[in-house]
This record gives sequence, C-alpha cells and structure tokens, in this order.
Amino acid sequence: MSNIRITKQFSFETGHALYGYDGKCKNVHGHSYKLSVTVIGQPISDTSNVKFGMVIDFGDLKKIVKEEIVDVFDHATVFNKNTPHIELAKELEDRGHNVLLVEYQPTSEMMVIDFAQKIKNRLPQNIQLHSLKLQETDSSYAEWFASDNN
Repeated sequence: MSNIRITKQFSFETGHALYGYDGKCKNVHGHSYKLSVTVIGQPISDTSNVKFGMVIDFGDLKKIVKEEIVDVFDHATVFNKNTPHIELAKELEDRGHNVLLVEYQPTSEMMVIDFAQKIKNRLPQNIQLHSLKLQETDSSYAEWFASDNN
C-alpha cells in the first residue's frame, strides 16, 4: 500500500513580543497565523472500518490541532517566561488578558518546533507527522520537516 500525505490548514490570531530583538518585533504586536499540518500514513484497508480508505479522518486531525494549538494560542499573547516581559504579562493577566508564558523566544521558528512536539504526541501510532508550515505573514513562514529532525 502507498504512503499518502494528508494536509489540513488552520488559522489563529496571536500576539507576541521578542525580548532583546533589535527591530520592531521587540514591541508587542500580533499576526494572523496560518498553520498547515501534514501527516503521512497508509489509507485504512479494512473494509469494515468506517474510516476505510482514509489515512486519518480530517475531523480527527482537526480535533488534535485545535486542542493542542489553535484553542491555546488563538487570541493569546505569548511571551518568553525567562525575560523581563514577565512583568508586562502579569499586568495583562491581571486585566483579564489571555497570556501564554513559554520556555522559548516566541518566533515562528520556535513556535513550529513546539507545535510539532505537541501534535506528534497526540497522533495515532500508525500516523507520522510529516511537516508543519507556520505562516506569520503573506510572505514569511517557518517550516518543520520530520526528515530534518530524525
């Protein structure tokens, strides 16, 4: 049986600031992120399985990514918890804002590494995460490929 790649796309709005950066992104700002999640596997060959012919039900993949990424990051502001932004984060939280404190600089590159781990942990054993593409703007994105990370 052939291996087939399945891709589902997601979008979410997230704010962040890059502590120590020498450009505009040191300021709190946001992006309309687009995340493409590609998994690889063999279509189910058991004719008695309700998901016969599918690598993974798009709805099952959507559930994983929504729970792990979209519902967590959408309309949140992300800060590296090991920077002075912690004071700003506390102020925002005290005012009722959704703030995420992460262990990394919240660049697209580091976010996509985080997302890959979260998604891989939830996929069925017979399905592998092939790649992620996190688009920050119309012309800028970071990609993660399993083949680059063995």
